[in-house]
Amino acid sequence: MKAIGRWTGRALLVLIAAVVLYECWIFAHVIWWTHANPDTTRFMALQQAALRKLDPNVEIKHQWVPYARISRHLKQAVVAAEDDRFVDHDGFDWEGIQTALEKNQRRGRAVAGGSTISQQLAKNLFLSPERSYFRKAQEAIITLMIELTWSKRRILEVYLNVVEWGRGVFGAEAAARHYYGIPAAALNAEQAARLAVMLPNPRRYEKHFGAWLAAHARRIQARMHRSAVP
Repeated sequence: MKAIGRWTGRALLVLIAAVVLYECWIFAHVIWWTHANPDTTRFMALQQAALRKLDPNVEIKHQWVPYARISRHLKQAVVAAEDDRFVDHDGFDWEGIQTALEKNQRRGRAVAGGSTISQQLAKNLFLSPERSYFRKAQEAIITLMIELTWSKRRILEVYLNVVEWGRGVFGAEAAARHYYGIPAAALNAEQAARLAVMLPNPRRYEKHFGAWLAAHARRIQARMHRSAVP
């Protein structure tokens, strides 16, 4: 029994050490990306692997552009659609989370999430789309790392450059060229609003941009000028 106890204790120490090393690895990347730009993300790698099962030579569409070369319309539209209190919260919109919980309770199923741009960025950079308590806990830890070390401007810049906007399409520049044939800097208010409302499910909405989504885009366009961006 004593031997079992010793081995259990050692195994626990190894597990704790592995977790600490993993968190340090993530934090090192977060620090590095304070100024350096990520070449890829976990979501990009997963999507490319899936696409290469169908075509071994396929490449995802992604081109980094600096914050100044992304249309202000798109910045405001994304904040209005995804996280209207982005500049004010510390990574977690507790009011939004409460609203989402109440909405889900009324519907009897999960229809709203309440995740902030910072949380979505943490997930995109390091995690996967799978739903689990472990992933949500890890997402929260990474969100804190990002909020503690990056400015809001940097968070929005990286998010707009890496978020998925369709099957194999990542970032504002690739999205603007894929859907409109123009650079991200040239997006107008209507185009920006339509791109912003696609973000919850871009692979579905690129194929089925129906009447409800078009109406939602018009609502976002009508109020996005009030959204504060860094």
